[in-house]
Amino acid sequence: MPLPPDFHTDESFLRAAIALARASSASGVGGPFGAILVQDGTIVGRGQNRVTSTYDPTAHAEVVAIREACAGLRQFHLSGATLYTSCEPCPMCLAAAYWAHVERIVYACTRDDAAAIGFDDAVLYREIARGPGERRVPMVPLLRAEGIEVFREWERNPQRIPY
Repeated sequence: MPLPPDFHTDESFLRAAIALARASSASGVGGPFGAILVQDGTIVGRGQNRVTSTYDPTAHAEVVAIREACAGLRQFHLSGATLYTSCEPCPMCLAAAYWAHVERIVYACTRDDAAAIGFDDAVLYREIARGPGERRVPMVPLLRAEGIEVFREWERNPQRIPY
């Protein structure tokens, strides 16, 4: 069966992510967030927010979609992929997209829209901008020389896989 002519548009892929958000919210799996990853016109990863159902604060829709795409493709880079998400990614999800080398992100709701319904990431954005010694969660540097030695061992390891 041929696909509709508008199937491969930003709007159609974003609607698919919004549909996942709606399903997540209605089923009680998690919050009202959905995401898909598209590479070469094909959906390679889907994710719904699963924070409350899996007791995993990192199970945001974008992270779930990235994990599915990478596992399915058996690679940790998603070069050339577009992340479609029902809401502007939080700092964690944005960082995950950068680590995955996602090429672009298309989103529906803004972080302000999310904050208006109780999902406020503003504190995270403020905390990231502060130096380690100024953050609410204390960060204590310790045993740097021992940690650096592990880095040196990794650098010398001919079997390392750079990323």
